[in-house]
Amino acid sequence: MTADNEDNYLAALRSRLGLSGIVDVHTHFMPEQVMRKVWAYFDSAGPLTGREWPITYRDDEQVRLKTLRGFGVRAFTSLVYPHKPDMAAWLNEWTADFAARTPDCLHTATFYPEHGVDSYVEAAIEAGARVFKVHVQVGDFHPGDPLLRPVWGMLEEAGIPALIHCGSGPAAGSFTGPEPIAALLERFPRLRLIIAHMGNHEYSEFLDLAQRYEGVHLDTTMVWTDFSEQADPYPVSELPRVLDLGERILFGSDFPNIPYPYAHQVYALERLELGDDWLRNVLHDNGARLFDLG
Repeated sequence: MTADNEDNYLAALRSRLGLSGIVDVHTHFMPEQVMRKVWAYFDSAGPLTGREWPITYRDDEQVRLKTLRGFGVRAFTSLVYPHKPDMAAWLNEWTADFAARTPDCLHTATFYPEHGVDSYVEAAIEAGARVFKVHVQVGDFHPGDPLLRPVWGMLEEAGIPALIHCGSGPAAGSFTGPEPIAALLERFPRLRLIIAHMGNHEYSEFLDLAQRYEGVHLDTTMVWTDFSEQADPYPVSELPRVLDLGERILFGSDFPNIPYPYAHQVYALERLELGDDWLRNVLHDNGARLFDLG
């Protein structure tokens, strides 16, 4: 699919659905040196990916912003995540600055189980953070770590969502899977969690949690694309539940770190044939409502 074809397809779909734009809750903007390291990891087919993963939108930051806006995206995130201590607070400083100079980016922050985590998370909330990114797989930590209990309590009280990569795909980690998240939600039942990648591999189990807890959402990132269906096909038998939970499923893309055109993720949702109302909710209305975009 060429760039012109992408733009034309997305514009025609937005027009048909009557959408002012797309809300993409799963996009990555990072400090340049961090983004380069992430790209190098994908280039090496690292152990958490284990397969060739060409970066489709390997461009400078301003070009990536122009590209995303050209797709009709009206709001997006700058998902960052630490893999070691003494990294999260610095990343939060960068994302706060990025949000200040990028009005259509939802102010994003992150955290890691370490001493002082409650202080810098509180500071991020006071600075206007609207979503937090948590990567259990890369960070290799249990979401129920005692150091994080004050943080989850603050997020629950503030109603600020945390987008969490906690499923065991594409490779299982020491603390991935639905069990740690179920335990976290038992302690913080009003927590707003966005389960990245629909919870890949444990699709059914994370649907169970979404049905049990009203604050649990799921994002579509990479799911139902040809790339993902080859390795982790979504169970067709679960599509009725995906339809029933249509008001708590959010569009995500993983832009720019995707091995296919952006429009393919949207087309992958359209070809599910779950109806225009479902597609309209997923592409825009659910995210607009969760983040009070008007």
